[in-house]
Amino acid sequence: MTLSEFESKLNHWGQTQTPFLFLIDYEMERPCAWTIHEIPDSILVSINDFSNTHLNENKIFSDTINLSPQAISYDAYTRKFDYINKRILHGDSYLVNLTIKTPVELNCSLEEIFYRVKAKHKLFWKDQFLVFSPETFVQIKEGKIFTFPMKGTTDAAQPDAEKMLLNDGKEFSEHVTIVDLLRNDLSLVSSHVEVKRFRYVEKIITNHNSLLQVSSEIVGTLPDNYLSRLGSILISLLPAGSISGAPKKETIEIIKETEQEKRGYYTGVFGYFDGATLDSAVMIRFIEQQGNRYYYRSGGGITAQSDIAKEYQEVQEKIYVPVY
Repeated sequence: MTLSEFESKLNHWGQTQTPFLFLIDYEMERPCAWTIHEIPDSILVSINDFSNTHLNENKIFSDTINLSPQAISYDAYTRKFDYINKRILHGDSYLVNLTIKTPVELNCSLEEIFYRVKAKHKLFWKDQFLVFSPETFVQIKEGKIFTFPMKGTTDAAQPDAEKMLLNDGKEFSEHVTIVDLLRNDLSLVSSHVEVKRFRYVEKIITNHNSLLQVSSEIVGTLPDNYLSRLGSILISLLPAGSISGAPKKETIEIIKETEQEKRGYYTGVFGYFDGATLDSAVMIRFIEQQGNRYYYRSGGGITAQSDIAKEYQEVQEKIYVPVY
């Protein structure tokens, strides 16, 4: 499916209030969309109140899920970090989301992990990938569009973890940058854009520790014909600001030069439209399958205030599964 076909389908299904599932990769080269009755058997999805899953009661799960990463070397990460830092100091960007690809060993299938993880947005594509995302991209309902940028992460076990996270100057500036970027993005498709909640903290429990993450809520008012423009609205906002950076166009080029491989569906977007409301997620917390090998994709925002040791630690902390 081409991008223009994807846009036309979603616009038509929105206008006719036809429920559908969609996903689109970071590069916007492999968009997919299906009406609810057309979803392939190879795809399992759970997004808030919608799911196409029916778990067999006789299914036997492993006692625990073991995920063993083979972390990127500090030197290899340093080379990527230093290149981005040079571009930031040169004035080409002021926030770049750098992601890495970590080989992992698993003691169970991605399908089993899909059924066991706790997440608002989950999608499993057989022999392709599993995503269990804590980050909403946009919600569209009753003439409003909402987005919830997530920037700022720390280990919840640290003393005064929430206070330290909220008072961290680098995390504050990074979050402000993304809130400003997404406020401007929403203004492309809506009016009366405002930040409803600024920097609230959520806890995520994982298989080996707990993390605190900071989000904000931004809302705008859509035009009367918004249902017939669902595809156009989504494409106008992609790629998501929280996983690219600012300014977006220049930063996307820096990401391409630094990561030197396509992200594919990782950091893309997937979502569900029920005929009236649309809910979608950024595809982070992502395990990719290539043959019989698995890779966990993780990342974080780099600014002029970034400390390389902390950034390296953050991308390792984000290699987890929320099973408890």
